[in-house]
Amino acid sequence: MFAAHPARSAVWAFAAVIALGTVLLALPLASESGSATDVVDALFTSTSAVCVTGLAVVDTGTHWSGFGEGVILALIQVGGFGIMTMASLLALLVSGRLRLRMQLTAAAETKSFGIGDVRKVLLGVAGSTLIVELAVGAVLALRFRYGYGEGIGRAVYLGYFHAVSAFNNAGFGLYADSLTRYAEDPWVTLPIAAAVILGGIGFPVFLEVLRHRHRRRTTGRRNWTLHTKLTLITTAALLVVGTVLTCLLEWTNRGTLGPLGWPEKLLGGFFHSAMSRTAGFNALDIGALHASTLLVTCILMFIGGGSAGTAGGIKVTTFAVLAAAILAEVRGEPTAAVLGRRIAPQVLRQALTVTLLGIGLVVGATLVILTITEESLEAVLFEVVSAFATVGLSTGITADLPTAGRLILVVLMFIGRLGPITLVSALALRERTRRYELPEERPVIG
Repeated sequence: MFAAHPARSAVWAFAAVIALGTVLLALPLASESGSATDVVDALFTSTSAVCVTGLAVVDTGTHWSGFGEGVILALIQVGGFGIMTMASLLALLVSGRLRLRMQLTAAAETKSFGIGDVRKVLLGVAGSTLIVELAVGAVLALRFRYGYGEGIGRAVYLGYFHAVSAFNNAGFGLYADSLTRYAEDPWVTLPIAAAVILGGIGFPVFLEVLRHRHRRRTTGRRNWTLHTKLTLITTAALLVVGTVLTCLLEWTNRGTLGPLGWPEKLLGGFFHSAMSRTAGFNALDIGALHASTLLVTCILMFIGGGSAGTAGGIKVTTFAVLAAAILAEVRGEPTAAVLGRRIAPQVLRQALTVTLLGIGLVVGATLVILTITEESLEAVLFEVVSAFATVGLSTGITADLPTAGRLILVVLMFIGRLGPITLVSALALRERTRRYELPEERPVIG
């Protein structure tokens, strides 16, 4: 069933988990007040958790009971683990079929797996998830215990809830102000940022870096695939660019970085840049950001993180491939190339398809929400991009949206989380070899 219809199986599996989560969160037991939560609010929260987004229509720490918070944490874990596993297995399926059909080692060029590595994928995803979450959770728990005087049980709960949410790029927090109270504390913000980055680069990259660590010790060289190189280089570049632009634009803003010392400003700029890559936590007041910073954040959110990871967006490799294509066209070169490798034409078409469909969804959803609310364009656009890219950052309008607006965001979160993965795998699996060529003709461009 999975091999025949992988995209359809993934969609139905995630839809079923979201439905179960909605039922559980709608129970009176799930709310702090003991009354049933509105079905739309329960659906929104369940979708946001399973799709590891982080947008919320009610305050997580005060509205939900311990049972409700446990359900949300379980949904985040299932969603994050399922997304990484599903994306990695789809990569296996795609690369395996291409290799069998074309007699090429496509897996070696695109991903770090072979078709027989299913067990390795499952164990690797589970192991890396457990190790990172335990390590980050321990650091945070110690900080909450000895830095802020929280009781042992509360400190452990806070530490591991935020660690799970961070590694899965979910952005759900137990504080109404997210992490703004810890904006100047590197012992809280940096471990969370590290978990977000590790979860966001994608399991294939994570595994390949570990796999080739020993080889580098013996040979002195990194024999990484193009996918890993593109992911790491583009991720690092976007982190630096995001940090620099955030600091420049918000340096004197009294509502964000203005009151902080310069080390704290740099920390705040870096944290905001890392969280814009689909994490959803915020140490700066998003509603107080300048419009220019909101635009930069929208761009970072739309690009997202690495493939086969917990991050959303169109993915950094898609962005890098499109940038290589533009550079090749400007130079007048017949093919796009990056880091000494030629980009296959079908990869360029897939990247263009994912990007344009993403832009179309964002524009369409923004237009519809603008017609049913009185919110500003920049606030609605930010909210829509955050939902599509499964980020979770918000200017504060989520709870004020009407039911129709919330349902639109639910659909965006679902499509944004599963759409790019299933679309690209479907396009790759549908690839056909044409035995003839049509006559060529060039329409006027520009």
